[in-house]
Amino acid sequence: MRQIATLFMAAMIPVPAMAEDAVIRIEAKRGAEEASVAAGAWAETLDGVVTLDLGNGWTGIAIGPLDRADADARLAQLKAAGAVPDDSFVSVPAPGMVLVPVGDAAPTEIAPPPDVFLALSRAQDEAAARQALGDVREEFPDAGLHALADGGFAVTLGPLAPAAAQAWLPVLTDAGAMPAGATVIEAQALGDALQPGQAPDLPAPGARRPMPPLAEVQAMLAWAGHYDGAIDGQDGPRTQAAIRAEIAQNRASTDPGTAMEALKQRQQEWRDELGLSELRDEVTGLSVIAPRSALEFDRAERALSIWGPKDGSGAALILFSQKGGQQELLDLAGLVTALGWVPNPKREIANGSVRLKGANDAHIGVAQGRVQDGRAEGWVLIWPASDAQNQARIEAEMAGSLTRHAPARNDTPGATLP
Repeated sequence: MRQIATLFMAAMIPVPAMAEDAVIRIEAKRGAEEASVAAGAWAETLDGVVTLDLGNGWTGIAIGPLDRADADARLAQLKAAGAVPDDSFVSVPAPGMVLVPVGDAAPTEIAPPPDVFLALSRAQDEAAARQALGDVREEFPDAGLHALADGGFAVTLGPLAPAAAQAWLPVLTDAGAMPAGATVIEAQALGDALQPGQAPDLPAPGARRPMPPLAEVQAMLAWAGHYDGAIDGQDGPRTQAAIRAEIAQNRASTDPGTAMEALKQRQQEWRDELGLSELRDEVTGLSVIAPRSALEFDRAERALSIWGPKDGSGAALILFSQKGGQQELLDLAGLVTALGWVPNPKREIANGSVRLKGANDAHIGVAQGRVQDGRAEGWVLIWPASDAQNQARIEAEMAGSLTRHAPARNDTPGATLP
């Protein structure tokens, strides 16, 4: 995509100014009667006084509607004359907001501004423009090709609400998903659609939502594949870059809080699909977060409880538990390797813990074990090699989730095992 920017940056379309209906906000009152009295008082000295419903019982008192530039100029004049409070400000009401004049004039409903397009590249030659369209559609399948009213051709994305176009343009440009010289262009600047496009799913900004705790954000971003740093709740360049990558890739919202909320929902849907929940094994007495929909109990063998593939999933989970310490833990790690559950493993061995991970053409295997309360215990996950992304995500969910919920039944002589 960056090479497209190089080819066409010199011929990009300038950003047009967007006409907006604005108001000069003077004050707000709670309660209809109090607002009516205050608005009437302002109307005695100012022209164009209106009220607008701010929600939760509050009514705004303002002057408008005005063009944004006119509103800025008039506010400066009014403040200089001491005619309005110093904290008065210009705002752009949301589309659909109704402005009710003080007096006999009819209410005004704020209409949404006309749709615009993003011009991703421009060329004087149609063949070059069509080539650029093919390249752009690798990232934006909805892109189209327009002749321009003033000559030449543009690869376009739209139509879009102006607020959406202006919000997404810098986000997608910074992420490298859109050429560096892409701009907003009004519909009247476009001629015939030579290759029609479709409106992309790029939502306009909504209400900002609070960010979850940063450690939770980092964990979600790691699950999404954007973050490989420490889950420490500390902000920094890697965390911010990962947030930007998530926003640019999934395009749920340009607001970080809203984007993280959508990511959290996507992660939960994934957990539900795999049945990720606590698995309570009655043989070893161990519990662990596991992909329940991919597993079913198979058999128990001495220190092992074996859960095999369900419905041809190709997955398996082995829980192990026996009395002992570091040597018994290492013996179990050797057994895991000898049986091929973790092929060609990379070993991380410390006092009281062991971790093995390896893969072959058929599967990925990972084992985690520990010594706790006089027992060597842990788990082995086997997952199809063709599904490495889910394997890594499941492993992250399982890490640190091992607990004991009951005594191990495989220790008791003569105990009946499943």
